[in-house]
Amino acid sequence: MIYTYSYSSRLGKITLAANDRALTGLWFEGQKYYANTLKGDYDFEHVESRSVDSHPVFCQAVDWLDIYFSGREPDFMPPVSLTGSPFQLEVWEILKGIPYGQTMTYGEIAARIARQRGLATMSAQAVGGAIGHNPISIIVPCHRVVGANGNLTGYAGGIDKKRGLLKIESNGRLL
Repeated sequence: MIYTYSYSSRLGKITLAANDRALTGLWFEGQKYYANTLKGDYDFEHVESRSVDSHPVFCQAVDWLDIYFSGREPDFMPPVSLTGSPFQLEVWEILKGIPYGQTMTYGEIAARIARQRGLATMSAQAVGGAIGHNPISIIVPCHRVVGANGNLTGYAGGIDKKRGLLKIESNGRLL
């Protein structure tokens, strides 16, 4: 069974999804690929309201988000369950390793995957496609990926949200 919870952040409403064991989705309302991991026709207008205390995964995720949006680095990660292609999972694993307050380029991720696979090159555009389909925004920090010259590009939640998240991580300064 999939459960949902609505969280109000300083950057807008966030929908969380979880199964019995782990977080399976986290999206800003209206972002590209919003709720794409939920199976079947899902009617968000008639969701039974759940309290945070009714689901341990939501308790952990909300604690994490509260710490994060207060401008501090959470020292734990709620359980997450990522479902995607082997390539997407490889990219998302790299995202989880980008330190708080730091960024990495699409090209750097592509080069790392190429090395891991023993290839001469890897497409940064393919990496961008995988990053754009990351179903657990913020916690799996796709907002920390920037263009080759540091440009803020390609965030499914919108560039304004990406800018806001990076400002939170840099105490109000854009990285």
